[in-house]
Amino acid sequence: MFDLSRSRGEETGPECVLQCCWWTLDRLFTLSTPVPPCRLLETDSKSLRSMNGSRRNSGSSLVSSSSASSNLSHLEEDSWILWGRIVNEWEEVRKKKEKQLKDLVRKGIPHHFRAIVWQLLCSAQNMPIKDQYSELLKMTSPCEKLIRRDIARTYPEHEFFKEKDSLGQEVLFNVMKAYSLVDREVGYCQGSAFIVGLLLMQMPEEEAFCVFVKLMQDYRLRELFKPSMAELGLCMYQFENMIQEQLPELHLHFQAQSFHTSMYASSWFLTIFLTSFPLPVATRIFDIFMCEGLEIVFRVGLAILQMNQAELIQLDMEGMLQHFQRVIPHQLDSGPDKVIQAAYQVKYNAKKMKKLEKEYTTIKTKEMEEQVEIKRLRTENRLLKQRIDTLEKGQVTRAQEAEENYLVKRELTTVRQQSEEATAQLEKANSTIRQLLLQQQQQRRPEESVLQLERELVQARLKEAESQCALKEMQDKILDMEKRNTSLPDDTNVARLQEELIGVKLREAEALTGLKELRQQVRDLEEHWQRHLARTAGRWKDNPKKNALSELQDELMSVRLREAEAQAELRESRQRIMELETQNQIHGNQLRRAEQDNRSLSDHVHTVTVQNKELHVQLQEIKRRQAEIECKSKEEVMAVRLREADNIAAMAELQQQISELEIQVTVLQFNSALFIYLNYDACENVGTFVIHIDSRSKHGAISLIEL
Repeated sequence: MFDLSRSRGEETGPECVLQCCWWTLDRLFTLSTPVPPCRLLETDSKSLRSMNGSRRNSGSSLVSSSSASSNLSHLEEDSWILWGRIVNEWEEVRKKKEKQLKDLVRKGIPHHFRAIVWQLLCSAQNMPIKDQYSELLKMTSPCEKLIRRDIARTYPEHEFFKEKDSLGQEVLFNVMKAYSLVDREVGYCQGSAFIVGLLLMQMPEEEAFCVFVKLMQDYRLRELFKPSMAELGLCMYQFENMIQEQLPELHLHFQAQSFHTSMYASSWFLTIFLTSFPLPVATRIFDIFMCEGLEIVFRVGLAILQMNQAELIQLDMEGMLQHFQRVIPHQLDSGPDKVIQAAYQVKYNAKKMKKLEKEYTTIKTKEMEEQVEIKRLRTENRLLKQRIDTLEKGQVTRAQEAEENYLVKRELTTVRQQSEEATAQLEKANSTIRQLLLQQQQQRRPEESVLQLERELVQARLKEAESQCALKEMQDKILDMEKRNTSLPDDTNVARLQEELIGVKLREAEALTGLKELRQQVRDLEEHWQRHLARTAGRWKDNPKKNALSELQDELMSVRLREAEAQAELRESRQRIMELETQNQIHGNQLRRAEQDNRSLSDHVHTVTVQNKELHVQLQEIKRRQAEIECKSKEEVMAVRLREADNIAAMAELQQQISELEIQVTVLQFNSALFIYLNYDACENVGTFVIHIDSRSKHGAISLIEL
């Protein structure tokens, strides 16, 4: 696996480097079991290049060595020496050189050291649960079916897992089953299989199981994979706030397109980019995750959004989904260095993340309280609606309408009872018809059963006619009652008539006051005229000038009288006009009321016609059913008669066959008697015999009588 022969003949490689390298290998093999080469992910050249940069940054703080060589073998040897001493002096390096260790991890752990370094980073090398692993595999888990179903979906293109029932799939199933038994609250979650699969690419299954347990306990993964996934919601909230703060335009575009953070970033947190990025890139990010936790997921996610902001702003929701699924993974084919460098240029404030966590918890508690309050209000609202319904049902607006409705309902119930009785009687008649048919088949009395069926049909028709008459009477009663109800004025018509009556009375009062004023003026003028006549009675003999003046005054008084009369006539004409207007209004109101009555009557006629049509349809249906019953009864009678005729014909045939058989028997008896007679004639004792045929016997008995 390692080419160490180069350092022996090269001028730049001192002999001490080779010895140190062999010493480091011996110590590594004593600490952990080496990983098979078929399960390695990356080429060692990338790790060595990153290691060379790490050494340039950290200087000689961790390992003192000679200056960097241009030869790849010396870089490989230097990385082995460096990471070998880190592994051997792990506790000291972790305590005193933590910053330099983080820098080295960020630049990549060599894949040969990845298994032991991951175990050391999460403190999983000496866990007591490792001894329980074999016992856990013997137990049965309730999640076995789910795990088996998802095994084929985990790294389907990787050589170690793609074949069915291969070693990779078997060890992946074992680790997931063992953890589902250890942590029954979490059990099994689909995204966790990708993390376990990556661990199994680096180390044996027992060590992978211990590392996965530590990741779930100490790296917030257990909260992410719980059934409630509350930690995932917190991560989405924190990540969205980071986008809003550092990429406001992209955040506004996401909101405008209703593109939620969980639609593209949930798999980032659940699988640490293992399902979204190429496997070498995701493994480098997982190195940093083992050292620094979920912070690298926030950083890399925001770096990816910064790198693709210009393209994402121009896309809609579907385009953005396609971009995340197809374009971004191909951007990282060149290597992870660019995205990791961009990730550590992202602003990440741990205090602000804690503050956002508190805000999220308060928001969730408020939402839970609001949900509880909403449930309580819904139950109260439902109870109030039930109470309102009961109150509305229990109230009666008008006693008269209630009484009339009660009477109508009672009459309708009686009609329904009659109809139900008629239907019951029809059913009884049908049942009796069936019984009679059975009895007819048994007793062979078709004519009496037919007569009885006809009588029952006649009775059923009579009862049906009575029920129809009763229905028509009830319909007539209902129509009369509805006419009486429509003839009665309702509240709105009464109010309108009262308003009209008040207006007419006001106009009449105004007219009366005007007439009284005119009459008073006429009386005043007449009195004034009488006084004037009394004054001018003795003045006819005076001066003619005075007579002319008196004539003018008389004419003036007459003109005033005529004016008063004209005003009185004008007032009377106005009064007549007002009366005519009121009559016109009354007639108009009457016409409107008549039109409303006509509309209501037309509506009522329409409803009555609809009801009549329905009743007619029901009547036709009943008639059709009766006709069907009659046809069935006639068919059954005809079938009975046909069966009787067939039986009679069969009886006649049987009797004929019996008679033919009797004749054959008699012939056979006669032949046998004749044969006996002929044979007996040949005997010694010859006698005389007479053949006697008994006609009284059914079979025509034949006998020989000796004479």
